[in-house]
Amino acid sequence: MFRTEVRKSGARTAIGLLELVFHATVRNVRKSHGNALIGLLMNIFQTVLLVVIFFLMFDLLGMRGNAIRGDFLLYVMSGIFMFMTHAKAMGAVVAAEGPTSPMMKHSPMNPIVSITAAALGSLYTQVLSAGVVLYFYHAIFTPITIDEPVGMMGMFLLSWGSGVGIGMVFLAAKPWQPDVVNIAAQIYMRANMIASGKMFVANTLPGYMLAMFDWNPLFHTIDQGRGFIFLDYYPRYSSIAYPIYVMIACVMIGLMGEFYTRKHASMSWSAKR
Repeated sequence: MFRTEVRKSGARTAIGLLELVFHATVRNVRKSHGNALIGLLMNIFQTVLLVVIFFLMFDLLGMRGNAIRGDFLLYVMSGIFMFMTHAKAMGAVVAAEGPTSPMMKHSPMNPIVSITAAALGSLYTQVLSAGVVLYFYHAIFTPITIDEPVGMMGMFLLSWGSGVGIGMVFLAAKPWQPDVVNIAAQIYMRANMIASGKMFVANTLPGYMLAMFDWNPLFHTIDQGRGFIFLDYYPRYSSIAYPIYVMIACVMIGLMGEFYTRKHASMSWSAKR
């Protein structure tokens, strides 16, 4: 009643929003562990462990001959990095605070800022982890060469973006049926261990097997990413456009669903849970 309303310019509002996103992103990055460095080391260890497991699996099953000609470990890491980025982005967005969260009681905060912060926090962690792992592999074991680094980074970001889009669809449905959505998200992430196609080279797959992976945007980004990484590989059965279309469609559906959910959200939804 006695508060004076201060009109802010568009630039000042934008700067304030960016500052809010920055602080929310820092909070999300530190959420996994009180010590940010230990949290990053845990993520690096998880990435390295997955690379070692798949390297040994390829070696024991005799699948090294099916890989792309070039650095075999770089071939394995290319699939693991993009898979981890996609899965972590989706998981972070699904776990983002929704319209019924106590954080939304603070006036500058809103679900879009929460989603943006979760997505950016995930991207920061994965870029840093991938960079550290590649640097140590390059410096200690053998020098690596990436044919088109810009294209490779574009596919890395597209893997992240498609994960964010799919996560937004799950997040919009989460307040209505939290248990069902959490199970569906877990099934999708577990299925991507195989359905992402990171263990296969798309050009060598027969037509009936391509149909099992072609629906997955991550399959396309991994295959196209390998085309940018390796000089002697040109992907013929994957597309850059498809994951872009999927990402845009999922983001639009997620935004519409989130807006509808926000209008009908109630703190009593989870009273019986």
